[in-house]
Amino acid sequence: MKEQKREKNIRVRVFKASDDIESCRRFAEGHANVLRDYGVTKVTSAKNDWFYNPGVFVIIVESEDGKHTYGGERIHLANNTQPLPIEEAIGLVDTKIYPLVAEYAKNKTGELCGLWNSKDIAGHGLSILLTCMGVTLARMLDMGSLFVLCAPYTVAMAKTYGFVIETS
Repeated sequence: MKEQKREKNIRVRVFKASDDIESCRRFAEGHANVLRDYGVTKVTSAKNDWFYNPGVFVIIVESEDGKHTYGGERIHLANNTQPLPIEEAIGLVDTKIYPLVAEYAKNKTGELCGLWNSKDIAGHGLSILLTCMGVTLARMLDMGSLFVLCAPYTVAMAKTYGFVIETS
């Protein structure tokens, strides 16, 4: 008898990170596990101080009961207290990122980061859905711009949803 694959019932939630620390922990743990699966062990944004930042919004994909996390992403609003993850990552090799972000921050900017999905749900278009949701959330937050640091294989997807390559 052939075993049928059971569909996963999921929900997608958006929340301010500082309002739900436990969900932030599950998000971070799932993201770290996916990165380890791909051999990535050192990520500058792997610190968890964003849990307590009221300018961080999380989009999380989880089981209906909230016990399993399948993916998500974050939007960090630029502020004068915590650098954006892209500033921490790029600033190590190119300090021009700081004045660049400061200039965009005049019209409210931030970063879409930490996008991931587990292998359990891979191949169902979740990255595309999350990217669309991130852009929509940025508009809802009245952001004038949004940074995203892409792997080469995700640049085309980001461009499809309105991102442009920053060449400066």
